Amino acid sequence: MAITLNKLKPAVGSRKKAKRVGRGLSKGGSYSGRGVKGQGSRSGVSGLQLKGLRHIMLSMKKNRGFKSQAPKALVVNVETIAKMFPDGAKVTPQALLEKGLIPSLGKVKVLGDGAIAIKIILTGCRVSNTAKEKIEKAGGSIVK
Repeated sequence: MAITLNKLKPAVGSRKKAKRVGRGLSKGGSYSGRGVKGQGSRSGVSGLQLKGLRHIMLSMKKNRGFKSQAPKALVVNVETIAKMFPDGAKVTPQALLEKGLIPSLGKVKVLGDGAIAIKIILTGCRVSNTAKEKIEKAGGSIVK
């Protein structure tokens, strides 16, 4: 037996009956939740007028300030490069990705945290001043 649109029924308990107000003193009688006087107490008032624009504005989220949409540079330290690459290796963003040091290709910046004692050839990466000093001191080079 195939399921067709005319055979579908809502799940038990998924549909809640509307509250019947104004039916006696109990169960929302008297003013039926509308208060005493004013615009909201009369019939024919839509929800927008009842709550008012101020209520909507106050209930909405305010995104203050400025958030830069520029992609963040992927950061790698020279100590990590020294551990993962052999002496004389050519280090590129693609090689860093293959070793799992960066999650995706993008702007890569090498920072000077830690020590490096191997010669590396660094290409296609931005380099901090301390990292540049340490790589050149170890005998490596940086190619733009």
